[in-house]
Amino acid sequence: MSILRSTMPSTTSRLGRVGAISATLAFVTGCATVQTPNPNDPWESYNRTMDKINYNVDQALIRPIANTYKTLTPRPARTCISNMFNNLGDVWSAANSFLQGRPHDFFNSLGRVLFNSTMGIGGCFDVATKNGSKRIPNDFGTTLGVWGIGSGPYVVLPIIGPSTVRDTTALAGGAAVGFSQSSPITSIKNVPVRNSIMGLYFVDLRTGLLDAEELVNDIAIDRYSFIRDAYLQRRQSLINSKLRDPFDDSYGDDLPDYEDYDDFDDEAPVNP
Repeated sequence: MSILRSTMPSTTSRLGRVGAISATLAFVTGCATVQTPNPNDPWESYNRTMDKINYNVDQALIRPIANTYKTLTPRPARTCISNMFNNLGDVWSAANSFLQGRPHDFFNSLGRVLFNSTMGIGGCFDVATKNGSKRIPNDFGTTLGVWGIGSGPYVVLPIIGPSTVRDTTALAGGAAVGFSQSSPITSIKNVPVRNSIMGLYFVDLRTGLLDAEELVNDIAIDRYSFIRDAYLQRRQSLINSKLRDPFDDSYGDDLPDYEDYDDFDDEAPVNP
């Protein structure tokens, strides 16, 4: 783990520079236009070029780091780290549920945070899920969608990957004003600690995608189209789920009962 900490800050800064260079290259090399682009993907020529650049950078740099992390870090430690970042994500989800006017989702996510932060030892153990409180995915791009803002064209961002104009605006705007899932990390004053945690955050995200990547490579005829369509469908489905009656309990008739937390099994299914 100490090796990872020492390399993550420099890796993060390199990724930023690689992203800027990749964006420039994509615009320069994306001159081979697609004759009949998807209506949701009018920038398909650029997007395919950027996707290819991202893929090459990922395979050469990011994926090996994720594989090394997965190999060297014991599974219980990786699960604890993932759960802690997910607990941080629940704070972000609760904030967006509040902005969307969904009180049940807000209190459910807030309850998850409070329960996992205490009985789950800072979020290391996801005892809330074990006791019936399901995680509610949410972000500011979804909030903008609930507010009626259209998604705009599909776009592939350097390093980050699939997005839309709306989601990109939400991501950039949130980062600019300090309103994002990673804001608690970026607000840390100690630069080495902040960079180490941020690097670990991105490595954890990439590690969680290793199995999904293998599945895509196995079943997708056109990898780019498969990822694009899956992303757009998931984002629209997520927004549609938020447009239902805000008092409709999609997760059960009542908020979860946390009284049986003593039955929590440390061997519950975890991320690979």
